[in-house]
Amino acid sequence: MNEALFFATVIVYFSMLLAAYKIFGKTGIFVWTAVSGILCNLEVIKMVDIFGMNVTLGNVLYSTTFLATDILTEKYGKQAAKEAVWIGFFASAALIIITQFAVAFQPNSLDSAHESLRQIFLTTPRIVMASTVTYLVSQNFDIFVFSAIRRATGGKLLWLRNNVATLAAQLVDTAVFTLLAFFGAISHSAALNLILTSYALKIALSLLDTPFLYLAMKIRPRE
Repeated sequence: MNEALFFATVIVYFSMLLAAYKIFGKTGIFVWTAVSGILCNLEVIKMVDIFGMNVTLGNVLYSTTFLATDILTEKYGKQAAKEAVWIGFFASAALIIITQFAVAFQPNSLDSAHESLRQIFLTTPRIVMASTVTYLVSQNFDIFVFSAIRRATGGKLLWLRNNVATLAAQLVDTAVFTLLAFFGAISHSAALNLILTSYALKIALSLLDTPFLYLAMKIRPRE
């Protein structure tokens, strides 16, 4: 069941990013970056098994942010991609602040959601802060590597810079996030296993996003 959902979300999420780009142009990618940044920080709380691997939910959605920065870097330059990264950072910071106010309000006798929200949102700050730090590091690293390979190849070999940059950045992201988010909460062996399994899944996602990047290059957005 999870495996079927994995492939379904790959198609749906990456297609939604391209649809946002087609309809709204660069602005659509900025909006997608903010929305996915918020939702990823909530999804990552949930643990699932996919292909026999224990991973955090949200890997597919988070991978779309790397595709987003690659599209922006390729079509609009490094500055546009960095702007998207800072938009994602702001969205994550806003999530921390807003959710803490939400759980601070005392519920009344008619409420049935407080405890569920409290369980999610009180877990969120550490997860979001870890995600925010790794997001800034890995996304800027992705932009740097992507741009460097683009210059070195004279703008050729799009598939190479897409995969090398994303795979390198995802490795950094996975290792740093796991250590910051789960250090002390899970055993060292469990943390290492989470890094290896999450990265294995991200290798597959990096390869799967390449056709969508080529499709994005053919799209003429409504700017």
